[in-house]
Amino acid sequence: MVKKNKFIRFGKPHLGKDEIKSINNVLKNSWIGTGTECLNFENQFKKYKKSRYALSLNSCTAGLHISLISLGLKEGDEVITTSLTFCSTINSILLAGGKPVLVDIRPDTLNLNEELIEKSITKKTKFILPVHFAGMPCDMTKILKIAKKYNLYVVEDCAHAIESKYKNVNTGTFGDTGCFSFYANKNLTTGEGGMLITNSKKVYDNCKILRLHGMSKDAWKRFGDKKTKKIDYNYYDVKKIGYKYNMTDIMASMGIVQLKKINYMWKKRKQIYDFYQNELKHLPLKFQKNNKYKIKHGYHLFIMIINNNISRENLLNYLNKKGIGATVHYNDLTEFTAYKNIFRKKVNIPISKYVCKNIISLPIYPDLKKTEMRYITNTLKFFFKKNA
Repeated sequence: MVKKNKFIRFGKPHLGKDEIKSINNVLKNSWIGTGTECLNFENQFKKYKKSRYALSLNSCTAGLHISLISLGLKEGDEVITTSLTFCSTINSILLAGGKPVLVDIRPDTLNLNEELIEKSITKKTKFILPVHFAGMPCDMTKILKIAKKYNLYVVEDCAHAIESKYKNVNTGTFGDTGCFSFYANKNLTTGEGGMLITNSKKVYDNCKILRLHGMSKDAWKRFGDKKTKKIDYNYYDVKKIGYKYNMTDIMASMGIVQLKKINYMWKKRKQIYDFYQNELKHLPLKFQKNNKYKIKHGYHLFIMIINNNISRENLLNYLNKKGIGATVHYNDLTEFTAYKNIFRKKVNIPISKYVCKNIISLPIYPDLKKTEMRYITNTLKFFFKKNA
């Protein structure tokens, strides 16, 4: 039974003694910046994702930004992306000097509708930026076919899709780069943080320099080399105008432990996801559906779409008053103040606009108790019975 006055948070990281111990070890070593723990995390993450290179960062947004720059995006170049995503996807394009071109979503997967991409391609189009929404992989076969036909780069936004696979292949390995988020509510967390993966050494080397002020050497590499046993001081060069996008060893030490738990946490999320779907299937709700191709869902979000005749505001307020931290992923991008001038021309995204008005996300995280899950679904059933 759920305790009275207890609020069920929307997101909660699965942390324990191992993370504390790992962080304490870093603190005892007194090197807390970018160092060997980041390198270890990168090595383990690229092994997990079966990628040649991995670069630890302070966010997924940073990964998207330097991916676009490293791959040669120029001022005014167009980047095709989904109309259902977080603002960071759009911001990364704008900050790199590009122009975001929104394409509507599929009504089933809620991902970028690959059948509409070609209609949006112009002479200025240089990139496709698919987002694996909620952990559901996009149809990468069709996206890559279009990219090859028009000689476009592909940058995958995998913020929701750490564990996800499309046709038994890891998300993030299809595109020129794949970018992951380790924010506090993500399936693997380092508090803040992210990772960029790629199979291109050229892209990796470029992004690595851009990650830290454009410098040729990180601070921890200036004081000798353990492999060659040289102890001479190494001067650094500033090769590019770079950014402050590096991860720290404190964050990486947490990520290493989290990565060891990734399959356990995924299984717990799947159990919650399946429970919700089974309990709520008879309500007037729609859920994200696979488009018949073989996938592994990341189960980052559990989303449901309500009918137009039900007020989402009333439902959200009701759930929150009942101590359930339901929220929205995502609002209509074209309605945000910062983007109104950018999308001042009418954007044809009817499915996305409908979903953005009617979508709700329920709490889903490994430590969510069965009694809490049951309380959430019973509360929803009561609301819909009352408002039938």
